Amino acid sequence: MEVVSVTTESPRTLWTSLVEAIRGSHQDYTEGSLNRAIFLLAVPMVLEMVLESLFAVVDVFWVGRLGANAVATIGLTESMLSLVFAVGMGLSLSTTAMVARRIGEKDHEGAAVAAVQAIALGLIVSVAIGLPCLLFAPRLLRLMGATPEIVSVGSGYTRICLGGSCAVLLLFLNNAIFRGAGDAAIAMRLLWVSNIINLVLDPCLIFGWGPFPRLGVTGAALATFIGRSIGVFYQFYRLLKGTERIRILTCQVRLQWDVLLRLLRVSLTGILQFAIAHTSWIGLVRIVSMFGAAALAGYTIAIRIVIFVILPSWGLSNAAATLVGQNLGASRPDRAEKAVWRTGLYNVIFLGTVGVVFVLFPEPIIRLFTHDPEVVPLGTACLRIVSYGNLGYAYFMVMMQAFNGAGDTITPTIVNFFGFWLFEIPLAYWLAIPLHMRSNGVFFSIAIAEGAMAAASAVLFKQGRWKKMKI
Repeated sequence: MEVVSVTTESPRTLWTSLVEAIRGSHQDYTEGSLNRAIFLLAVPMVLEMVLESLFAVVDVFWVGRLGANAVATIGLTESMLSLVFAVGMGLSLSTTAMVARRIGEKDHEGAAVAAVQAIALGLIVSVAIGLPCLLFAPRLLRLMGATPEIVSVGSGYTRICLGGSCAVLLLFLNNAIFRGAGDAAIAMRLLWVSNIINLVLDPCLIFGWGPFPRLGVTGAALATFIGRSIGVFYQFYRLLKGTERIRILTCQVRLQWDVLLRLLRVSLTGILQFAIAHTSWIGLVRIVSMFGAAALAGYTIAIRIVIFVILPSWGLSNAAATLVGQNLGASRPDRAEKAVWRTGLYNVIFLGTVGVVFVLFPEPIIRLFTHDPEVVPLGTACLRIVSYGNLGYAYFMVMMQAFNGAGDTITPTIVNFFGFWLFEIPLAYWLAIPLHMRSNGVFFSIAIAEGAMAAASAVLFKQGRWKKMKI
C-alpha cells in the first residue's frame, strides 16, 4: 500500500503577511493574489516613506524654535531643492521601470546592467548640480525673494542642502533599483538607517547638545547630509553583496551605451515631468512670499504636515509602479491595470481619512509646531484648504506612477505641464492678487488643480496606450 505524504501550507494571517512584507518577500509579483502582491510591496514602501515624512516634520519642529526666518529659510531652500528632487525622481522612475521590466522578463543580468547605468547617470548629474549651488547659495536665496535677515541666517543651510545633492540623488536612485527589483523591504531598511541618523543628529547640531557645536538652522542641513551619505554607502554595500532578485557584479561595473542612452531617453521626460511639478512649487512660494515671512512660515509648516501624509501615500503609488513594470514584462497588462485601480482605491481611503482630520482640526495640529500669533492662522488656513484636494491627489499620484512604471513618461509630463503651469500657477496669482484672497488664493489653487489633474489622468489611463510601451 502506497503512503502519500501531504504537506499543508500554514494559512497566512494578516500578522504573518505583515512580518513577511517587512522582512522581504520572495513572491513572484506577476502571479498569485493581487491583493497580497499589493500588500507585500506597499507595506515596506509605505513604512519607508513614513519615516521620511516623520523626518520632514521633526526637522521643522526643531527649526521652528529658531524663529520665522529659520523656517522661511527651509521653505525657500526646499522650493529650490525641489529641482534636485525632480532630477532624482525622474532618474528614479525610469530606473524602476527598466529594472522592473527586466525582472518581469526574468532577465536578472539585464536588471543589474540597468542599475549600473542609472548610478553612473546619477553621479554625473549630481556633480553638475551640486558644484554651482555650493558656490552661489546666498545669491540663489536672494533670487527667491529672501530678505537680508533670511540670507544671513540661512546661507549655510542652503549651501549644504543644494551643494550636497549627490547624497539625495544617489539615495533616490539606489532605492529605485531595489523597488524595481521587488526588494521593497531592503529599500525601506536603507532609508530607515539614513533617517534615524538624521533624527538623532538634528537637535544635537541645531542646539549644540552635548559635544556637538551649536549650528542653528545650518545644523539641520548637516544632519541631513550625514544621514543620507551613510545611507548611500550602505546601499552600495547591499547592491554589491546582492539579494535574491538583483546583484551587481564587479564585471558589470562599466558603461553600456545602448542601455544608458535608453535610460537617459526615458529619464529626460521623467525629469521634465517632475521639474514641471516641483518648479510649480517655486512659483507658489514666490507668490506666497509677497505676503511676508509669516505667510511663508505658515505655508512651510502646513506643507510639511501635508508631506507627512503624502509620502506614505507615495509609497502606495510606488507599489503600483513596480507591479505595472513587472506585469508588463511578464506580458500581463490586464493584471497591471487591475493593480492600479485597486491601489488607487486604497490610496483614496487613506488620504481621504487624513483629509477629514486636517479639515476638522487644523489649528491644534499647526500649534504643535509654532505658537506665533501671526503664523498660526495662516498655517491653519493652508492645512485646511489644501486638504480639500486630498481625494483627487490620491488617484492622481497613483495614475502618474502607473504611467511611469510602464515607461510612459510623456503622458504625465503633458498632464503636469497643463495642470501645474498653465492652470495652477495662473489660478494662484489670479485668486491671490486680482481677487485679493492673498495667500488663501494660493492654497485654493492647489486643491482645485489636484482635482482637475486627477480627472484628466484617469481618462488618459483608461485609453490604455501605456500598455504598449517598450523600454
